[in-house]
Amino acid sequence: MARATVRTYRHGLGDCHLVSLHRADGQPYYILIDCGVILGTPDAKAKMTSVIENVRDETSNHIDLLVATHEHWDHLSGFVQAADAFSGLSVDHVWMAWTENPADPDAMKLLADRQHALAMLRDASLRVQSTGSGELPLFHSLTEFFGTATRTTTSDALKAVRGMANGALRYCDPADDPTAVPGTDARIYVLGPPRNVALLKRLKAGKADKDQTYEQALAGFAAGAGTALSPSDTEAGAPFSGIDGLSLDAARNTPFFQKNYFSAPDWRRIDTDWLMGADALAIALDNLINNTSLVLAVELGQRDVLLFAADAQFGNWLSWQDCRWNIDGDTVTGPDLIARTVLYKVSHHGSSNATMKADGVERMTALQAAIIPVDHDMAVKKGWGKLPFGAIEQALKDGTSGRGWVLRTDQAAPVGEPRVRSTDLYVEVDV
Repeated sequence: MARATVRTYRHGLGDCHLVSLHRADGQPYYILIDCGVILGTPDAKAKMTSVIENVRDETSNHIDLLVATHEHWDHLSGFVQAADAFSGLSVDHVWMAWTENPADPDAMKLLADRQHALAMLRDASLRVQSTGSGELPLFHSLTEFFGTATRTTTSDALKAVRGMANGALRYCDPADDPTAVPGTDARIYVLGPPRNVALLKRLKAGKADKDQTYEQALAGFAAGAGTALSPSDTEAGAPFSGIDGLSLDAARNTPFFQKNYFSAPDWRRIDTDWLMGADALAIALDNLINNTSLVLAVELGQRDVLLFAADAQFGNWLSWQDCRWNIDGDTVTGPDLIARTVLYKVSHHGSSNATMKADGVERMTALQAAIIPVDHDMAVKKGWGKLPFGAIEQALKDGTSGRGWVLRTDQAAPVGEPRVRSTDLYVEVDV
């Protein structure tokens, strides 16, 4: 009998995972991790409702643990879009990251920065739209991760999640002891997000970390910086021409920019209006929220590990190297959990800056399944380029070769594999 089953829904570009930890009495322990789809998805409400109706059918209307990993629409939208379906689902416990804790001073500082940045981006978006200039700029698309173009936002979704807790709401910290799953030999470890704010702001690898990523992280930045230093943002090659950006003086006086740019190393301080404009702010905000992802490692019987990385980027991954716990006299570390990973929910739809190499995939020497929630066509439509990133997908294929599979939600699952099942609505794998 399988120890666990992971069902990942195929509803579009977004995350929703139902984890079943099987117990001897035949009643699984059910964990629902995230529930969302990117803004602009056709029939999003109907799709998310179908997902939750399936969750209810599978779980007999009961979830033991509900997890909301971070404040992005493609991970949270279903909590408001499928609110009616959720109303028939009972939930025992709700987990969020410490970064969402209203009683945590550090979390509230981060939240204040986010709210200030979002307010500026909303204002910039309205001004651009009022000009009737046609195609909307990049920052407008990026703010869709917060649902800002809808009547409901990610804040509304998180409020809905908190409302399901019935007093059993936990804000998770990597320093917490692992949680034993009742009726099983499984434990759940919290790997991220880090408490170290400097690591939260490590969004990409630097030159010294070139062996840690599948794409030279500074290459794209360097190309953009070269354009930024040119005399006009309308020249050929300027990535965001015609942007109604924020002024340099405004950027200098904004806490978000002060912390993330003007106090940063010299290679990031490119004093140009367009780089410090709305696009740069949107990209920084988007990446910073990714790094606040709640990352969970589900250990099965002190052996195999299921790793759910949400949208964690470089600094979040880097922090796992220092995680350690004392379990019955033995030490368990972050690198140890990564090395024992047999199922990896690929971070951030397989994007180039969200899966580590040397301390990530290359350490997963027992990997059997990698699940990538992705919709390549939608990513292209949004202008985000190729998802998943080719080098990461190939590394995962190499890493699972002879043992298992890379399962993309936008592609057909392998046929004739007894441990893998799929429908139009989901793909699932037994571990």
